[in-house]
Amino acid sequence: MNIPLKITKVGNSAGVILPKELLAHLGARVGETLSVVVTPRGIELSAADPDFDAQMAAAREVMTRRKRALHELAK
Repeated sequence: MNIPLKITKVGNSAGVILPKELLAHLGARVGETLSVVVTPRGIELSAADPDFDAQMAAAREVMTRRKRALHELAK
């Protein structure tokens, strides 16, 4: 798939409009979050994984509760 995207001004930022075919290919819908990863070939755009978000929230909670223990282990 090779779809040219035009960069447009959005306030003080810039954005691109994703055609519905590209959104369908990503398995994403308007209002959902996308994940961007920088790779040696450029960038990789994918639909965000809700399981990953839940896992990160749990990890942040543990890191907050066990801050001193993690600090000691890092020495």
